[in-house]
Amino acid sequence: MNKKISFLISEWSESFKMAVAAIRANMLRSILTLLGIIVGVFSIIAVTTAMRVMQNHIESQLNSLGSTTFEITKFPVFHAGGPGWWRKYWDRKNLTYEEVSQLRKEATLASSVGAMADRGGLTATHGKQTTNPNVDMQGVTPDIFSAENKPIGQGRAVTQSDIDIGSLVCVIDPIMARTLFPHSDPLGQSVMVDGLGYKVVGVIKDQGNVIGEGSPYMMVPITTFFARYGEVNRSLDIYVQAPTQKMFTATEEQVQGILRAIRGVQPGKPDDFEMISNAALIDQFNHITFYVRIGAIVVSAIALLAAGVGIMNIMLVGVTERTREIGVRKSIGATKRNILTQFLLEAIVLCEVRVCFGELRGLLVGNMASLALHMKAAFPLDWAIIGLVVCSLVGVVFGVYPAFKAASVDPIESLRYE
Repeated sequence: MNKKISFLISEWSESFKMAVAAIRANMLRSILTLLGIIVGVFSIIAVTTAMRVMQNHIESQLNSLGSTTFEITKFPVFHAGGPGWWRKYWDRKNLTYEEVSQLRKEATLASSVGAMADRGGLTATHGKQTTNPNVDMQGVTPDIFSAENKPIGQGRAVTQSDIDIGSLVCVIDPIMARTLFPHSDPLGQSVMVDGLGYKVVGVIKDQGNVIGEGSPYMMVPITTFFARYGEVNRSLDIYVQAPTQKMFTATEEQVQGILRAIRGVQPGKPDDFEMISNAALIDQFNHITFYVRIGAIVVSAIALLAAGVGIMNIMLVGVTERTREIGVRKSIGATKRNILTQFLLEAIVLCEVRVCFGELRGLLVGNMASLALHMKAAFPLDWAIIGLVVCSLVGVVFGVYPAFKAASVDPIESLRYE
């Protein structure tokens, strides 16, 4: 039994070496023939890699909310539609601070209900230290820190007392702390934004950044934010935290019902707000990108079919050109199975070499999105394996007939072939 296995391994090894030698002898023709496989594999790997980068980014952002938190907004995170699709959402009433206060009183299942308003593109300074003009100022309520999973590393959070009196205090994130206070303790220091000073009372705990450095932000009492930038024509983002994962669905349904009543949504009418949770956001993203992935698969399938025809063509030409070689091998003892194995392996190796080039280029192009947007790079291992398996099947399917034809060559006639 062991001798038989050793013999088979030796036979396949020798056939593989001969297949590689044949490919190297006709390298230019092989490359030109298999451009279709490169294009097909490149397109699907590039698209799936870019989609995976975006999905990883979304999931990491969602994880920052916590598994028991959901968000309520005026606008959806994703939407696919024709021109003017945004008007439906733009015409909705804003989510106001009064609605948040009422929701907090009536949502008995929720462990916390927080609100946030924000203004981006600001510059913060402390002495000679200055940030880039990309600071996001967030007006918040105290519940935001637990709902968004932003624990305090130093100092304290924004309190209800700060909101009641509109204190000029702020909690800054680790990025801003490193930028403005590289060699000193930020607590008690003043940060200037738009000509107004905010006393630093807390610093968010540095939990590591999985998607790059990102933009710095500072959190101030929501009433202070309104006094500076206005409350009218501004819609808030509401963050609701359920007490446990088991209570998540019940809390979500209760909040939805209360908010519909507060905003006067008639029975049978759709919500005039968006409720965003981990599962809902990922499902929405997958739904939008589904047709993109289908398109990539169709393009790849066409390219692989064309490449398969090219493989069959080059293999048939190879059989004709190597008729005398096949005859010599058969005359010295090569069996029909030996010839069949050699030509099948040659077709498979042709495919797999091109697959590796196509997948490598697809990964590089797909991850350009991660470099441009400072996201974590992704490697779609599942699609890479699928690509290898499918292209092996292409090599087998389109290499069977040429291999069978080669194995069926009459050795006597082939030795006479010139």
